[in-house]
Amino acid sequence: MKKSIIFVIISLFSVTTFAQHFYAGLLAGGSNYLGDLSENSSRIIIGETKLAGGLFAGYQFNDFAELKLGVNYARLSGSDANAKDELIQARNLSFFTNVFEFSLRGEWNIMGFQPYNYSRPFSPFIFGGIAGFKFDPQTEYLGQKVSLQPLGTEGQGMPDRSAKYKLFDLAFPFGLGAKYLLSENWTLGIEFGARYTLSDYVDDVGGTYVNYEDLFATNGELAAALGNREGEYSGKPPVLVPTGTQRGDQKSHDLYFIAGLTITYNFIDSGMLGSRKRIKRRKTGCPTD
Repeated sequence: MKKSIIFVIISLFSVTTFAQHFYAGLLAGGSNYLGDLSENSSRIIIGETKLAGGLFAGYQFNDFAELKLGVNYARLSGSDANAKDELIQARNLSFFTNVFEFSLRGEWNIMGFQPYNYSRPFSPFIFGGIAGFKFDPQTEYLGQKVSLQPLGTEGQGMPDRSAKYKLFDLAFPFGLGAKYLLSENWTLGIEFGARYTLSDYVDDVGGTYVNYEDLFATNGELAAALGNREGEYSGKPPVLVPTGTQRGDQKSHDLYFIAGLTITYNFIDSGMLGSRKRIKRRKTGCPTD
């Protein structure tokens, strides 16, 4: 019994030792967003898909578990013009933003993955983690790009209103994918990941309207013009609505998505733990010092 337990422990340790290695790679693909300006969070607008890319580096502890650091860039956008509901179209809001993301995530290879052993050259995987992301929602007005956060389009910064939202916040990435071994050193992968953010203002929409005249008097003409754009849609003077009228969904936070192909280099020949040299000595049974 004791011998069996010792054998199992040694076997597990051997598998772990051979699997350990560092890797680094690139991601290239697309990004999209789900929030108030994707028809009130009801659907992803495929036409708003933009380019995304990133760099990552990680460490594989064994055939199944990995830890990965990543830096990603994504472009997000949304517009009420995409809505099927005419009432949403009439709201007439839109935005675009660059997103810079820094993430730490764990990854689990469901079937086990061994870059050094072609007996396991393929595996689907799932992942989850935490990220910080920087954004700056903008819109186009009279042919010019305008940053929305400094304006306080929902009355941020006014007496009895909330402070202006932060342009850096946290998100929780999660998703799935698959990877295939091209060679001992190179891996091709595909992944789809969602990011649940702690912000409802990636799109600058998340609360209620402030009366046009009050917003004009406190935050300025541009804030008032971009806080309520229904008049532009209807071709009429600014539409006056009471303070507190719903502008966005206050119950849900924004999400964004990054999907794409990855190419990874596995540092199997580096002489680090799990290198080919160690594996060969193990396979041939040669003594080690």
